[in-house]
Amino acid sequence: MSKPAVLFLCTNNAVRSQMAEAILKKKASDRFEAYSAGMEPTEIHPMTIRVMSEVGIDLSGQRSKNLRQYLGKLTVHVAIFVCPKAEKLCPIMWLGALNRLEWPFEDPAAQVGNEEEQIAKFRSVRDQIDQKITTWINDEGLAVSTPATCPTSKEIPS
Repeated sequence: MSKPAVLFLCTNNAVRSQMAEAILKKKASDRFEAYSAGMEPTEIHPMTIRVMSEVGIDLSGQRSKNLRQYLGKLTVHVAIFVCPKAEKLCPIMWLGALNRLEWPFEDPAAQVGNEEEQIAKFRSVRDQIDQKITTWINDEGLAVSTPATCPTSKEIPS
């Protein structure tokens, strides 16, 4: 039996969705296949790489991915939006799927201030994502069973 696929979605696939994918892989790769993608992918933020390395997760081999690379190729069991902007940009994605979740986290890349304040925000969001995933795995993650259908490229706004 294959493991359920979990796709974390964010606007740029540069911070929150990358963190979530890596944390789920670290905590439950034996039970889930973790992926992440963005509506408008950019480079992974350097502070994302830094704060993840602080908890023993190496993102050096990761890259930002466009949602389109999964269209028609991946059966997604759970689509998790980790930022409200991605949710608004793609409101019809996996419409009606029982396994569509919204976990809005603040964008640490939007933090203004000195480097110490910025890195503190990245750590805070990383820890919030870690806690949310841990809770989900323990409370609800094992209930994942019904796959959501992968949309066609016509369902995704250009």
